[in-house]
Amino acid sequence: MILKEYIDMAPKRGKRVSDGSDDDEDYRKRRDRNNEAVKKSRFKSKQRTQETFSRVSKLKEENKVLEEKVKTLTKELQFLKELFLAHASNTQNSKFEGIDLEKLLEDVPDSKEEKSSKK
Repeated sequence: MILKEYIDMAPKRGKRVSDGSDDDEDYRKRRDRNNEAVKKSRFKSKQRTQETFSRVSKLKEENKVLEEKVKTLTKELQFLKELFLAHASNTQNSKFEGIDLEKLLEDVPDSKEEKSSKK
């Protein structure tokens, strides 16, 4: 019984009882404004989604370019290391005596790799 009383006390939504044309005009205006707001909101949402897809595509392309650059620079670094070792081993310069050049020029692992290997 308490539930029935509570339900009867709840405000009624949905069907409206119209007692004049002024109420109908107000209702129609509110509905029209709401419909316009919904259209605007949906349009903005679609626009944001489209912008996000566009940005993702742009970032993927940029990422590809940067990855290619990393590959190129890595190859260049390796070439320069080999060139340096060849030059250093051919010279009779005392600057390089007692220095393990191979060990000196070994690739240094990234800090991320170091952290993962310590775990």
